[in-house]
Amino acid sequence: MKRSYHSAYGFTLIELVIVILLVGVLATIATRKMSTSIETAQYEQTKKELDQLARAIVGNPEVFVNGARADFGYVGEVGALPPNLDALAQNPGGYTTWDGPYVEAGFESDGFKKDAWSVNYVYTDTLIRSTGSGSNIDKLFANSSADLLNNVIEGVVVDAGSAMPGAVYKDSLIVRLVYPDGSGSYTTASTNPDAKGNFSFSNVPIGAPRLTLIYLPDSDTISYNVSINPGSVVKLSIVFPADLW
Repeated sequence: MKRSYHSAYGFTLIELVIVILLVGVLATIATRKMSTSIETAQYEQTKKELDQLARAIVGNPEVFVNGARADFGYVGEVGALPPNLDALAQNPGGYTTWDGPYVEAGFESDGFKKDAWSVNYVYTDTLIRSTGSGSNIDKLFANSSADLLNNVIEGVVVDAGSAMPGAVYKDSLIVRLVYPDGSGSYTTASTNPDAKGNFSFSNVPIGAPRLTLIYLPDSDTISYNVSINPGSVVKLSIVFPADLW
């Protein structure tokens, strides 16, 4: 006659095995779910950090002051792309135009250079890439470097009576643009309008460069900042507040 074996709590050996198997399956499922949750959290954290780094480089397009975009990040203040991510936290060479740090508070030490898997970000031209997850997570912060550095300003200037300077007065009017030169200082570009008052500047980086118009005979001056967005041709219509010619 066969006997059935029971544990001290009244379970048969087969029942105990089944319970152990069930516990193992549930533990595996829980572990997988936890692993998936951690992976999702790391992915979202990395995406957030990539967005922060992009804003550090080219600014936040949603920040406006007096109706004009006011935040252009590193590029807007230096006039060039950062040579590396370190330049977002430390002045890369005694630049007087550098006004960082540009990385947001909350990063520990050089943690802003690492993704959520503690792998260094790869930064090239207009792309920042995370590789820590085993697949690439990319942040493209501009279509091209030209969109950031080679913008155009086109303008026309007339006096208060809407008169063009003409051939006689065009050389008496100087238009100056001051913007960061990419090497830590500023450059000043100057031009004279044509007889119809047209002028232009090219290869202007994003930012808010200072535009000044000077009518030399009377030293009349107009000066203000021009908001330059990526890949833009900014068109200006400028009226002097007096009849000059």
